[in-house]
Amino acid sequence: RTGATLRYVPIDAQGSLRLDLLDELLTERTRLFAFVAMSNVLGAINPAAELVARAHAVGALALVDAAQSVPHMPVDVQALDCDFLVFSSHKMCGPTGVGVLYGRRAALEEMSPFMGGGDMIREVHMDGSRWNSLPWKFEAGTPAIAEVIGLGAAVDYLSHLGMGWVREQEHALVSYAVEKLTQVEGLRIIGPSGEQRSGVAAFTLADIHPHDIAAILDSEGIAIRAGHHCAQPIHDHFGIAATARASFYFYNTFEEVDRLAAALEKVQSVFSF
Repeated sequence: RTGATLRYVPIDAQGSLRLDLLDELLTERTRLFAFVAMSNVLGAINPAAELVARAHAVGALALVDAAQSVPHMPVDVQALDCDFLVFSSHKMCGPTGVGVLYGRRAALEEMSPFMGGGDMIREVHMDGSRWNSLPWKFEAGTPAIAEVIGLGAAVDYLSHLGMGWVREQEHALVSYAVEKLTQVEGLRIIGPSGEQRSGVAAFTLADIHPHDIAAILDSEGIAIRAGHHCAQPIHDHFGIAATARASFYFYNTFEEVDRLAAALEKVQSVFSF
């Protein structure tokens, strides 16, 4: 409808963005550069501040999808200098059905409301309307009051723990998990290693479907996710239909990682015939 063209930044064999191709993709015609700060499948942590700066260098707006990063590491929108940043409540110990859109004031002032309802208008006449000021012009109708209060409590809780501490705990856990899981015969972990990996480990196990892996682990009292995790193109890139994904948070333990590794050995024994 607008004549816009959608272009994608490729990833390399480890799942990291091909930053060497950005000069070809980001041009003076680019209007918006949207990217994930952290992948929910690969665990890849992208250099958000650098990507924002690259967008601004060509006059484009930068939108950071921080749904995975805000719950798991320190994030400062002022330091990032991004135009927009979004994240979800339910990924950070909060209620479902609510999230946050941060926007630079100048950009939000230029935008039109995308929903209609009470409080988002200043005046309504038979032949037109005038929108309310920020932030009300984007808050149509009755807001999710209880959910927002719950999100605020989650933010206070995580802030009390310290997001730097949360990141340290997760990194220690996922590093240990990668070490243990790679010892399982036939297991392949997808995504980067070292400091570039967040607290998720997506993997395949030779000749065993991820849904079967998840079902057997469930019988052992271990919860993982299996499928394409809302990211089919990434799985296509790696030539696989689906992955099993273990996700770690600050409340997980090294003993639980050991249980996961032992249970995966059991999965193998079930399918070894």
